[in-house]
This record gives sequence, C-alpha cells and structure tokens, in this order.
Amino acid sequence: MTYDEGLAQRIRERLGEWSAVTEKRMFGGLAFLLHGNMTVGVSGEEVVVRVGPDRTEQALARPEARPMDFTGRPMRGWVTVSGPALAEDAVLDHWITTAVAFADTLPPK
Repeated sequence: MTYDEGLAQRIRERLGEWSAVTEKRMFGGLAFLLHGNMTVGVSGEEVVVRVGPDRTEQALARPEARPMDFTGRPMRGWVTVSGPALAEDAVLDHWITTAVAFADTLPPK
C-alpha cells in the first residue's frame, strides 16, 4: 500500500519543530516517531493517531475518527482519521497536537 505523500508532508511540516522526530516506513505507510515512540502515521489517505488509552473514547467522539483496526481487533489508544476533514489544517493540527501530547509522556526508546 502506498501513502499520500502530500499528507505526509503536511504532517512533516507540523512536526518540524521537534528535533526528536524521526520517520520510518511501517505497515505499508509512513510512521512519525517522537523519541522512538510512534506518534502518527500515514496509511493510504488516512492518518493513524496515537491518542493513548485514556483519550480513546474522547477521540472517537469526533466525526472524522474511527477505531484503528488493521487486524480485525481495534487497538485501544489509537484512532484512524480520514475523510474530507483532513484537508482542514485545524483538524490535522488537532490530531498531531493530541498525538504529540501523549507520546511526550512516554519514556524514550
């Protein structure tokens, strides 16, 4: 599976202020890691966002989010964001800020 390079670039630009961000091809897409912890990723035209177990339900209340499910079993602490809302900078900013806030609480790998 390929990923939307334009969407990846928009994420890259927003994460540019953190020097501890790295990129890694994973699961047919592109993952962005903060201190070695996966934070957000691009898979096809969707964004995978690590929100943390305690914020999953709150994240799923947003209309552009759904449970992340690559294997037939949703992963708690992760959501998939898709649809026209991703074209809005404010929406993408929200998800990146949410993901970075959680990843920043994790110990570096």
